[in-house]
Amino acid sequence: MSDLQAFFAQNVQSDVTEEVIVSERFKGPDGKPIPWKIHNITETENEEYRKAATKRVKGKNGSQQVETDQNAYLIKILVASVVFPDLKNAELQKSYGVMGAEDLLRKMLFPGEYATLVQKVQELNGFDQSLGDLMDEVKN
Repeated sequence: MSDLQAFFAQNVQSDVTEEVIVSERFKGPDGKPIPWKIHNITETENEEYRKAATKRVKGKNGSQQVETDQNAYLIKILVASVVFPDLKNAELQKSYGVMGAEDLLRKMLFPGEYATLVQKVQELNGFDQSLGDLMDEVKN
């Protein structure tokens, strides 16, 4: 195989899935924490989530500025990356009294658990930056 062939789509691992313990609170029948399954997203999907979290706002002197809601952007990436538990499951959402995967994720996790999930999803998607650096990048 030539070096160039290593970059052909059929030769590249495109879907990476990992199991991570996001919280010790979600336990199976054996009493052990249940791992969450997360997978990577593509840059195309990343752009889609960034655009969905971006809006035009009026700036000074009536000029238009582009503003990205960093929290909305991040939660979209998280929801897209979580394979298990199924955040779109209506029964799971109902058990927490919410509608929608984004609201469910916010309701299910404590802040530290949420941060753990953010960190694992970032690592899986190749972000070598800290969350703060990523947020600063999104702003620009």
